[in-house]
Amino acid sequence: MADLADRLNRRALDLGVPLGVHIDLTWRCNERCIHCYLDHDGTDELTTAELRGLLDQMADAGVFYLTLSGGEIFLRKDLSAIVRHARARGFDIKLKTNAILIGEQDVAWMKELGVHQVQVSVYSDRAEVHDAITKVPGSLARSVGAIRMLRERGIKVVIACVLMKQNAGDFAGVQTLARELGAEFTLDPTITPHINGDRSLLALNVGREDLGKIFRNQGLVGDVAKFLAPAPLPDDDVLDGTPCSAGHTSCYISPRGDLYPCVQFPLDCGNVRTARFLDIWRESAALNEVRAIRLRDLTTCSGCGHAGGCSRCPGLAYMEGNMYGPSSADCEKSYVRTGVPSANMMRGLVRIAGGVVVAR
Repeated sequence: MADLADRLNRRALDLGVPLGVHIDLTWRCNERCIHCYLDHDGTDELTTAELRGLLDQMADAGVFYLTLSGGEIFLRKDLSAIVRHARARGFDIKLKTNAILIGEQDVAWMKELGVHQVQVSVYSDRAEVHDAITKVPGSLARSVGAIRMLRERGIKVVIACVLMKQNAGDFAGVQTLARELGAEFTLDPTITPHINGDRSLLALNVGREDLGKIFRNQGLVGDVAKFLAPAPLPDDDVLDGTPCSAGHTSCYISPRGDLYPCVQFPLDCGNVRTARFLDIWRESAALNEVRAIRLRDLTTCSGCGHAGGCSRCPGLAYMEGNMYGPSSADCEKSYVRTGVPSANMMRGLVRIAGGVVVAR
């Protein structure tokens, strides 16, 4: 199955087809997570009719994978109608939710419509930690209750845990909880700057010691020795490769219809209220600039020894000031993983008398 998905992605890349689209139906939310990078303004959201029309355009353009997220999607009273229309157009659907509003009727229509996957955010197996992050008392119990209902109906659930200082020691407990519930587990050790550019949220990132523990956890990374080994120096095939799928085979659409390469890459490429989806996909100057970028075009990164194995996010680089530049968060990951400083980290070092190297 993984091989088939890889071939599908490569074919979509060759043909310039937008294989996957992530739509935030709303930025409104019933939680106030301390690490959230979105606004919670609910004004001017795409209407049901607008979303149906957009889904039709996307289906005609060749989109197959559809992620519906927010905010909290179950605050949209028309959610089941949107999903029903999407399934009628043949989309493979993933829903992202905190799940605290999900009831038996919701589980029933998700099962009926064949929703492929529901991703639920859980930050700790301890209520006092999880609820402190969401700022909603009882939220862990309600999320777990919904997961149980979904699994009882045979719906695939992925528990997603964003790692931050507040829950740095709890990921193993969440992984165990996922196993007990019959759900899959994914861990994200990256905090994203606010979509408006505010970088203060980055103070929540875990330190090197905690990140190192994750990278040496066989249950998370598999073959630890292989994972920690530096990647080979990039050859021409790697340097001529595309740095990320964002804008190449996937994109993001905000609740107001703004189209970006990715939710973490807020580069304005057009709006689906003023132009057809496929026209933006094909003709946006901003998107075409993103697509033209190859690894060898990246300042600093193209000459970095980590280039062949770095998880560099172009969106994070863009929010750092330059989509051709490095992402400091990914430089940090590469360093913690291998013990070898990245080219970007070396640029930030200066020598002082006596040969001591200190951070600038």
